[in-house]
Amino acid sequence: MSELDLLYTDVEDDLRSSVRGLLADRCDPGAVIALYDGDRSLVAPLWKAIATDLGLAGLLVPEARGGAGATAREAAVVLEELGRAMAPVPFLTSAVVAATALADTASADTAGGLLAQLAAGERTAALAVPLSTTPYGALPAVRAADGRLTGTVTSVAGALEADVLLVPAGTADGLALYAVTATDTTRDPVVSLDMARQLADVHLDGVAGTPVVAGAEPAIRRALLTGAALLASEQLGVARWCLEETIGYLMQRKQFGRVVGGFQALKHRLADLATAVDGANAAARHAAAALAADDPDVELAVAVAQAYCSDLAVTAAEEAVQLHGGIGMTWEHPAHLYLKRAKADQIAFGTPGAHRARLAELVDLPAAG
Repeated sequence: MSELDLLYTDVEDDLRSSVRGLLADRCDPGAVIALYDGDRSLVAPLWKAIATDLGLAGLLVPEARGGAGATAREAAVVLEELGRAMAPVPFLTSAVVAATALADTASADTAGGLLAQLAAGERTAALAVPLSTTPYGALPAVRAADGRLTGTVTSVAGALEADVLLVPAGTADGLALYAVTATDTTRDPVVSLDMARQLADVHLDGVAGTPVVAGAEPAIRRALLTGAALLASEQLGVARWCLEETIGYLMQRKQFGRVVGGFQALKHRLADLATAVDGANAAARHAAAALAADDPDVELAVAVAQAYCSDLAVTAAEEAVQLHGGIGMTWEHPAHLYLKRAKADQIAFGTPGAHRARLAELVDLPAAG
């Protein structure tokens, strides 16, 4: 595996500062909690601020299509901050996964035009596959006949906010990607563990679709690999918030006349967690840097990042809930949001077990007997 620079650049630090400042002003934890009562009024204005005011909807879109022409490194920084704030926006599903699926074919009029609209924040898109779909396994597809699509895709992330669905469909010439107007489909919201990234079942009953990518399997797999790589950065953001908030709470909370954070047993737990979070930082940054550099070992880097960061985010969230004591168990405290996101992310783009299995394949480890 080649050496990659994992340090944050000045540009990345400035980007982080901008995103964190906006989220501090506009993404109140109480408004995120309200999503669980069906109040999604936070989503559209927050996405507009991120997509157009900061111009992040086109972060990964080439400059020739109106985007910023940035790399996965910058997108990873954004996702760290979105994870840290539990921001309920379709950045991962639209600006990362959907945009990547279109990027390699952006010279085509339809795909290129849609990509430019995504970059401008005029429309959002979602790749219509279950959120649990791995970059390595079988790809789900609906049926296509005479430009009409028929079938059901379950547990699609970003479908409720999307204007356009990118639907993989089986054709006589193989897998193709069709653009479908979202309102032409039936989208049934799913009561999701993480309502800040609510899933939906998408039903297509002879819906008209516009072909945007022929021979789409490589583009879809690249999009899923990019999603898995950058999801690790979101998981890192979740873990960092849990660690920082827990340390802050334990340094203020007193018991038996002493600051709770001074107890040796808790110091050990926090030290272990801090070390693990630093490991997650290295794994997530390596995956993003490998993706940005189109490193030949990018699949290996992504498998390592997902195998590690998925479990670490859950551990950090569980520690945050427990070490906050009684207040950590309340609905009003945001700790439960991070545990739900961490658990939901644990199966997104493949479970840690699936990524460990892929890692074993890549390094030629024999299967367990």
